[in-house]
Amino acid sequence: MKLKAITIEDNEAFLRQISSPVKKKDASLKADIKVLEEYCKQNEVMAMAAVQLGIPKRIIYLKNTNLDVIRKLRENKAGEEERNYNEARILINPVITNREGLTDYWETCASCLDNMGHVSRPYKITIEYYDVNGLKHVDNFEGFESTVLSHEMDHLDGILHMDIADEVFLMSKEQRKIFRKTHDYNIVSKVGKYEELLKDNNKV
Repeated sequence: MKLKAITIEDNEAFLRQISSPVKKKDASLKADIKVLEEYCKQNEVMAMAAVQLGIPKRIIYLKNTNLDVIRKLRENKAGEEERNYNEARILINPVITNREGLTDYWETCASCLDNMGHVSRPYKITIEYYDVNGLKHVDNFEGFESTVLSHEMDHLDGILHMDIADEVFLMSKEQRKIFRKTHDYNIVSKVGKYEELLKDNNKV
């Protein structure tokens, strides 16, 4: 069965709720992850927060944060291995403990239809989270991976990329492909406190 993401047109109020932490003995966790996995396999997405599929729990599925693969897919130059690329990484109850550097990117979202927004994100984030076996991890995510994860982390708190974008355009998928040829992922700084860099950048 083809799974469908909840959109702002379907139920924006649902998307704007704060997702609940996953409990230690959550009997439906495996089934929830299966839904995320199936959706990501069926669709060309970078990642997915569980709330976007009707599961308001703090779970994120990372499918593709490899910018080289994403560019090839966008330009229809991807081979079979790249078309099937899937990191299949699950983050349960993730918490960002540190943000550094500054980047910007024209973000889109499966839940936000054709709304494309210019968003600033940290270059590097540190996240504490649990895996599917209940083991705790503390990992750093850098570059485009940080952008994708920051976007999904916002979903867990009911924040959409349009809320924090400094510009928003309505663009079809084909229009976006053309637009991204001259408006790609941009690294402003790899070091420095994110909040201070963001503040200074907004003054420019």
